[in-house]
Amino acid sequence: MSAQESAPIADAPDMPAPRVREFAAHSIGGALALLLGLVGLLLAVFLFAASGESPGFAVGGALVLIVALISLRGLNTVAPGEARVVQLFGRYKGTIRQDGLRWVNPFTSRTKVSTRVRNHETAVLKVNDAYGNPIELAAVVVWKVEDTAQATFEVDNFVKFVATQTETAVRHIAIEYPYDAHEEDGLSLRGNADEITQKLATELHARVESAGVQIIESRFTHLAYAPEIASAMLQRQQAGAVVAARRQIVEGAVGMVEEALARITERDIVELDEERKAAMVSNLMVVLCGDRAPQPVLNTGTLYQ
Repeated sequence: MSAQESAPIADAPDMPAPRVREFAAHSIGGALALLLGLVGLLLAVFLFAASGESPGFAVGGALVLIVALISLRGLNTVAPGEARVVQLFGRYKGTIRQDGLRWVNPFTSRTKVSTRVRNHETAVLKVNDAYGNPIELAAVVVWKVEDTAQATFEVDNFVKFVATQTETAVRHIAIEYPYDAHEEDGLSLRGNADEITQKLATELHARVESAGVQIIESRFTHLAYAPEIASAMLQRQQAGAVVAARRQIVEGAVGMVEEALARITERDIVELDEERKAAMVSNLMVVLCGDRAPQPVLNTGTLYQ
């Protein structure tokens, strides 16, 4: 994804370069090895059965049994979505990703690593945003192991590592941006969800890349003010909405008044001096901007009485 291709952000930790990279381990199909191992076991049983005729048969049966058991120990079953990290006396010898029955050096150890797509959802975290307001937020991260060697050898436990780094990144993003921006062009957690999510994905990738983990997607699943200030912030949001609505009403009313005066002058309906124009503007603004229906006052005299 694009977040992974971008350069790590400045605030992300400077992770050490990986000491090992994944490569394919040498392995062969296990069907033939299984067949030979079973034949060896049958041969060992036959030799033990014939050991009464000659003691050499017992020795041969023991040797064949040991060889057959050692050979069978090299068999591995690899399921789809899994991999086996192969080690020989502590040295990394490659990774088996091909599914099915495989045979490798029987003296190696094989560690199973899941390469399936996983979800990690953080608990609801309580932090202070950029304005110092306490907020609650949670996020879900979709990820998978991309490099099994790095996931096995570069970190102690890659599952816990992803969980810890996800929580750290979420907290860092939360304190860098406000819940609601006071400036119109400022980024906020609530008003710029796509941009903030992209920044979260970028930081997460920078944090877990050294563990051989690929971040597929990250999203905020919960975002709200903390309960102790939720009521006050709701009143502030409502006040802001009222002010914005009033501003739009006033702008529309001014345009209607300008249009009314222009048409009266253009059609020469009545000639108004500055005082009567001001009165007309005042009356029209009250009518257009008022919350309640106006109650007209009929003038039965002249225009000036």
